[in-house]
Amino acid sequence: MSIPKVAIVGRPNVGKSSILNWLAQKRISVVDPTAGVTRDRVMYLMHEGDRYFELVDTGGIGIVDVDDLSNEIDYQINVGIQEADLILFVVDGSAGLTALDLEVSRRLRPISTRKLVVVNKCDSPKLDLELGPFYALADGPIVVTSVKGNRNRNDLMAAILENLPDANADEQQDGEQDTAEPELKLAIVGRRNVGKSTFVNSLAETERMIVSEIPGTTRDSVDVRFELDGKSFVAIDTPGVRKRKSLANDIEWYGLARAKRSIRRANVVLMFFDCTQPISRVDKQLVHEIYEYHKPCIFVVNKWDLHGDQEMEAWNEYLLQNFASMRHVPLAFITGMTGKNVKKLINLAQSIFKQALMRIGTGELNRLVKKAVKNWPPPMRQNRNVKLYYATQVAAEPPTIVLKCNDANLLDDSWKRYLLGVFREELPFKEVPIKLYFRSRETDSAGRIKPQNQDDRNEMQEVFDSEVDDFEDEETLYDGEQDFDAGPASAHDEQD
Repeated sequence: MSIPKVAIVGRPNVGKSSILNWLAQKRISVVDPTAGVTRDRVMYLMHEGDRYFELVDTGGIGIVDVDDLSNEIDYQINVGIQEADLILFVVDGSAGLTALDLEVSRRLRPISTRKLVVVNKCDSPKLDLELGPFYALADGPIVVTSVKGNRNRNDLMAAILENLPDANADEQQDGEQDTAEPELKLAIVGRRNVGKSTFVNSLAETERMIVSEIPGTTRDSVDVRFELDGKSFVAIDTPGVRKRKSLANDIEWYGLARAKRSIRRANVVLMFFDCTQPISRVDKQLVHEIYEYHKPCIFVVNKWDLHGDQEMEAWNEYLLQNFASMRHVPLAFITGMTGKNVKKLINLAQSIFKQALMRIGTGELNRLVKKAVKNWPPPMRQNRNVKLYYATQVAAEPPTIVLKCNDANLLDDSWKRYLLGVFREELPFKEVPIKLYFRSRETDSAGRIKPQNQDDRNEMQEVFDSEVDDFEDEETLYDGEQDFDAGPASAHDEQD
């Protein structure tokens, strides 16, 4: 990559992650008073003026990790420093010069990369008078900042731009490629120690994430861009999740929140299971989150080299028993450590994402509804018959279908599940969630559609105005009085 990298380094708890978030104007890295929160390299692409550059947050130099991951963290720091075109050496102005700051200085001194000394936490201008000792740390300019007080962000940004290497011909093009929307975003979620980071390293073909047998190694949601068959993808590695009552501290709470946020912003969610472990309550909580957000999903059974292929059917049944509402979700068996079936998994993710983007014409939908009603008419409720007017797809990703009727309360849940099953079998949405809404059609004295509430007006009125005209002269899909002989299809009745 020709885009310059700006590594943010320093001892623990000097505000490195806060500076990245401050410069990016987004919450990218987890910020917590606990030393050693950042373990992996967290990257964010900046576009300032006419320059692109990548901010790289690193772990604290000299940290003694509570999980004995100091060597792995130090490796990630070394990679960040070696790849950097500019180093932001961050120190704490309120604490003064410390022995560990001097140790970091000795480590950086042999490196010829340009350096900026960022004296952070100078919340009061009085601290600007005590900068003398910090000039000995590096041969580079000093910038005084305070993230908390929002002091001198523009000065720091100007100093970064001034000390970046000269722009080359490829930087603009590469920067635009990195900011361009990827083919799809994959959120990799699961409980702790199911092999998510190993899988991401397999995709990136590098030791991008720290991998350890110790549960809870990953603490940030880290976006890793990779390419496959000439297409660009983003894998979002998320912290492993455990039961709410077992969350030990704020850091783990942040991890849970980041995992949920990653599910929301992903195009496809890869829900990881460890084939050597039974399904847990945490797995069920995460699947429920995916279900609630109507996200296309693949159940990924990892570490399959420890099992034989003859057990695939057993795992398939096991997952169906535990997640009956997600029976449409495809299943993949991989070995992240060796990369077995990883490419097939990415191809499958592309396939179901394309399903989620598809749109079906209103005419085709209404013909299908008529056919479904003929096979099984909605039962009478409250001594009243339901009348079905028309159905239309109002959105994609996920496919969202609205069926207009005289009174949605007259439709029972079993018939709604039946119709959803028909849609899944007959439409190209076999492996993605479908949102199905039933809306009562109320009219005013002029015969115009009268929404039940403001949400209906905002969400549906434009669609209704355009689609109703096409069907006002057509026969009602079902007027509640037709006599059909056919009974319900049992296969449909089992659908969720």
